[in-house]
Amino acid sequence: MATNRYGAACATCSTYVPPGEGVLTRIDGAWTTYCKDCEPKPAAPARGGHEGWHQGPLAAFDTETSGIDVGTDFIVTAAVCDSTGVRHTWLIHPGDREIPAEATAVHGITTEHARAHGRPAAECLDEIAAVLAGYLAADTPLAVYNAVFDLTLLEAELRRHGLTPLAHRVPVLGPVVDPLIVDKQQDRFRRGKRTLEATSAFYGVTLADAHTADADAQACLRLAQELGARYPKLAAMDIRTLHNEQRAWAAEQAASFQAYLDRTKPGHGEVIARDWPVIP
Repeated sequence: MATNRYGAACATCSTYVPPGEGVLTRIDGAWTTYCKDCEPKPAAPARGGHEGWHQGPLAAFDTETSGIDVGTDFIVTAAVCDSTGVRHTWLIHPGDREIPAEATAVHGITTEHARAHGRPAAECLDEIAAVLAGYLAADTPLAVYNAVFDLTLLEAELRRHGLTPLAHRVPVLGPVVDPLIVDKQQDRFRRGKRTLEATSAFYGVTLADAHTADADAQACLRLAQELGARYPKLAAMDIRTLHNEQRAWAAEQAASFQAYLDRTKPGHGEVIARDWPVIP
């Protein structure tokens, strides 16, 4: 859905909707105008019984961190799970670094707790990379929501600790399935948030204990499966083809967001990276 650029009658109540005060929804190939009161509620496509990568082996990865700057922030907790029920979790000792109160408010981990119960950072990071490399080497798709953040931060952390980056442990850093990129591509005009929590709810995936790495990883895995189950053309793609398509989709989405910022916030100075699944 999108905001209406031209005035028109609401398709439901026939009230005149001035430009910019209603919504446009694509129905049967045609754009239809609605007033805000009659705006249709978006619904996910029905699940199908078709075959595809979503029915095969799948793993997922998530982190909770000290912030959103991959250049300076660090991983606090991490989790990996797979479609057979295997689960790995890590709580990382921050050393002399402090977990900001703003980050603790999101994931609940304090500096004191991480220091009391966490394991050495280098040890945990090396284990995380080894586990992920094992899945990728076996050609098991790795689901990561907003992969460019989690994987770029992981690579930065590995380098900081003098460890081999994930990209150097496997021939190709993939295949990756990023539900954020995929959902935006499959349902471009849906209004509202695209957080893991909101997107999971839209596709009927239960997410308890949001912003804990373990729960988020499990939700990400189920969400990837749901996307495959609800979009037959997506499921029919070879997983390597899907990986490459997401790279192109991510670049297009980044370019679109860059254009939006340039148009609405002149002189903002922000440059949106178009790399995926890792910023070099």
